[in-house]
Amino acid sequence: MNVAIIGGGAAGLMTAATILEKNSEINIFLIEKNNGLGKKVMISGGGRCNVTTGIRDVRTVLTNYPRGSKFLSSAMHQFSPRDIYEWFESHGVPLKTERDARVFPQSDNGKDIVAVFEQLFRHPNIHVLLNTSVTQIKKDKKGFQIFFKENETPLQVEKVVLTTGGQAYRHTGSTGDGYTFAASLGHSITKLTPSLNAFFTKETWPAQISGLSFSKATITATCSKPISFTGPFLFTHKGLSGPAIFALSSLITFEWDDSKQPLNISIDLFPDISEDALRHKIETVIASNPKRNWLNTMATIIPKSLALIVCEKLSLSPEKHTGDVPKKDLIRSLSWIKSIPLHVKGRDAGDEFVTAGGVELTEVNPSTMESNICPGLFFAGEILNIDGFTGGFNLQASWATGHLAGENIG
Repeated sequence: MNVAIIGGGAAGLMTAATILEKNSEINIFLIEKNNGLGKKVMISGGGRCNVTTGIRDVRTVLTNYPRGSKFLSSAMHQFSPRDIYEWFESHGVPLKTERDARVFPQSDNGKDIVAVFEQLFRHPNIHVLLNTSVTQIKKDKKGFQIFFKENETPLQVEKVVLTTGGQAYRHTGSTGDGYTFAASLGHSITKLTPSLNAFFTKETWPAQISGLSFSKATITATCSKPISFTGPFLFTHKGLSGPAIFALSSLITFEWDDSKQPLNISIDLFPDISEDALRHKIETVIASNPKRNWLNTMATIIPKSLALIVCEKLSLSPEKHTGDVPKKDLIRSLSWIKSIPLHVKGRDAGDEFVTAGGVELTEVNPSTMESNICPGLFFAGEILNIDGFTGGFNLQASWATGHLAGENIG
């Protein structure tokens, strides 16, 4: 039997490896338009490759997917984060789990992850076709014909797996070709939009404190209803970034059209402390040293660079003795840091980490990853309408769905 896997990213790599380990007599054609495999895998996690999550309870893992969690259940239970951890270690790559529950190779080098597959693919029945672009896929009585450039003989196969990814990180080859192939074979594609991206704000003052980070804050977006996420974030020279921002962008991705109007957001830097408790805390500081200036008093609860911004935005004198600051100004200052107002004006569609949307999930069998519409056609990875938060969840979904497709083909 001949199988064509179109796309050499995480899902394609795991599909090919699983078929090989299940049935080494199958002829596998892994077709990749880049000059190497796993381009996006290698650059994920800043080049370290956030392989999966350290969370071991599958039900908890599934709560980290805004779209596709129910569909993923079967694949995730069959190839869980624990299974993936053990799979890579058994193939010679020691892993480590960091304090934030992200899993990386101990070498901190994403190339080591891809090297596992390159080693496996030395098998004579795996044919890796690099620098090869598919132009068309046609269903016929024998299975499928895979077409390349003009005048090239099409490849005849019995089964096809589309693992072309979404349209994020376009420079790695994820340009959305798979959606066209899927549609040509009868599938529906949902609305597509970038997800897990940073926010660019209308306000320019974040540039003054670019790089300033907070380990925990609640960011709330005002859409048709308030949507919030709590976690780490940082200010950037263009606005906001970090895990909480990425997660919030994922939750609101279909709720807000950045081409129409700015998005109102607010940031609570003290989500676990009420405003009254915060006021009591700073009043204790004031009582101990009423002649300390207002800037240094505020700097006892927030970084001084941000305290300067508070004074600037509220027109307060940073040098004024704290004992002379009216109570109303104290309350205004605390209210501001409990609900910092910002307006998001956009996000760069070329820099998103994943694509939200994809092949309609009701048209795919979640127990096999085979099409319900076109027998012999399988899907795995980001081409499906599945996306997760940062922290290894998107690679986890790709490994799991690729493994499930490979198991059923093998």
